[in-house]
Amino acid sequence: MQPPLDEARRDMAEDAQWSRPECHAWTGALLLGTCLLYCTRASVPVCAVAMSQDLGWNKKEAGVMLSSFFWGYCLTQVVGGHLGDRIGGEKVIVLSASAWGSITAATPLLAHLGGAHLVSMTLSRVLTGLLQGVHFPALSSLLSQKVRESERAFAYSTVGAGSQIGTLLTGVVGSVLLEWHSWQSVFYFSGGLTLLWVWYVHRYLLREKGLGLALGILARGLPVSRHSKVPWRQLFRKPAVWAAVFSQLCSACSFFTLLSWLPTFFQETFPHAKGWVFNVVPWLVAIPASVFSGFLSDHLVCQGYRPISVRKFMQVMGLGLSGIFALCLGHTSSFFQSVVFASASIGLQTFNHSGISMNIQDLAPSCAGFLFGVANTAGALAGVMGVCLGGYLIETTGSWTYLFSLVAVTSNLGLCTFLAFGQAQRVDLSPPNEDL
Repeated sequence: MQPPLDEARRDMAEDAQWSRPECHAWTGALLLGTCLLYCTRASVPVCAVAMSQDLGWNKKEAGVMLSSFFWGYCLTQVVGGHLGDRIGGEKVIVLSASAWGSITAATPLLAHLGGAHLVSMTLSRVLTGLLQGVHFPALSSLLSQKVRESERAFAYSTVGAGSQIGTLLTGVVGSVLLEWHSWQSVFYFSGGLTLLWVWYVHRYLLREKGLGLALGILARGLPVSRHSKVPWRQLFRKPAVWAAVFSQLCSACSFFTLLSWLPTFFQETFPHAKGWVFNVVPWLVAIPASVFSGFLSDHLVCQGYRPISVRKFMQVMGLGLSGIFALCLGHTSSFFQSVVFASASIGLQTFNHSGISMNIQDLAPSCAGFLFGVANTAGALAGVMGVCLGGYLIETTGSWTYLFSLVAVTSNLGLCTFLAFGQAQRVDLSPPNEDL
């Protein structure tokens, strides 16, 4: 029998969910926010060459500055998720965006602050990583609490498409701004739009009183009650939780490896090919693929399929089939086929939004932000290791086949683990009682 406290908590959660118009408004706003997140994140890589020439950096110094973002990004995933569970994911997202938007807009000033250009830019990138690290865990917490289960996958995958849109937008607009103006204008553009977005969300979607209350809570320190604590032991005793975390780790490792090495693969294998083709086409494919995966997932759930069956099907596409297409990249000498395989692999990886990401919300909606933060931290660290291991394999073997084999093996290892141990039964209640 369900404990009265858990029943009351679940009733309150259902009452707090967004209405359909609210859900549509917030989904659009969060899509734009995620797009701007990636606009600001990609601004430095797009401007790296121009900044290096202007500030006198060599390749090693530029590499330190570029990698410094991830030093901070890995540290705030769990914190961001926990804050989202406690004070509301929307408040965490808006507060952090106001900070990293300001830093981005001020980057040209920071770059010329004193003589230590590299130090100031590296510190600003670390701080930007710290602030942006809270976004996706807080987003997971927010959607798990505010969006109905039958609409959750579509909302999450639609918002997730902002990462591809933002990367493309910065690539296109940033290139134009670099050609017509200067690298400084790229940061004014992305940082200024972010601050405008924060103003809009704060004025039209958030209650000012609610945001002020959140700031007050943070200033005083989060009160800890018995029922607001994260059930660490209860969560991590469950094989399904470990399966979700490990699958997220494998998914992130595969994605970061492809993201980091695909441009170099095309440049070295097909030196006369148009760069915009292999840098743009896979991401253009990924945008509709992400939205479609969410629509398909919600449709299958509404048709009566068990959520865990739908999540596993999405992972077959996002890890299994995606890994096969990545493997094919190492066994073709055709530029056209390589673009098709790369686009299919990157596009299918967006199905993970409706698989693992949704499964984490299935398992622990009351602390989904915290659990997603744990999984994303593991994924980010594994991604860095995968990129390094991929470089070692290319350097020692001289063959790209081993890199793509690594991606395929990693993906399918995560898939097999999830298929064997993945469940959608809630584990954040006492006792777990909802078998999905």
